[in-house]
Amino acid sequence: MQNETAISALSALAHADRLAAFRLVLRAGKQGLPSGQIAESLGIQPTRMSFHLSTLERSGILHSERDGRHILYAVNFPVMRELLGFLTDECCAGHPEICADLMSNNRKPKKLEEVS
Repeated sequence: MQNETAISALSALAHADRLAAFRLVLRAGKQGLPSGQIAESLGIQPTRMSFHLSTLERSGILHSERDGRHILYAVNFPVMRELLGFLTDECCAGHPEICADLMSNNRKPKKLEEVS
């Protein structure tokens, strides 16, 4: 991943509403969520949510597809993995075991209320 691509993705996530939307869509998995449901779940006006979702999509970390009258947003998992790899590639001066517990099973998943 190029620096510019990582900066774009991280910049897109650097907003409370966009970060909450990304985490909500991430939990939904590959099927994604309709934009209206994302807005409603987060208590954000649909037009404002649409702007935020477009920003996340332009950065490459979300993608969308039309399903009838709805637009479904889902995480672009290959890009997300690439971003995480980019961030941790040179972790701990060649000693990645120091960071091994970042995603341990001891982490309790947060409820939706805690994310928004």
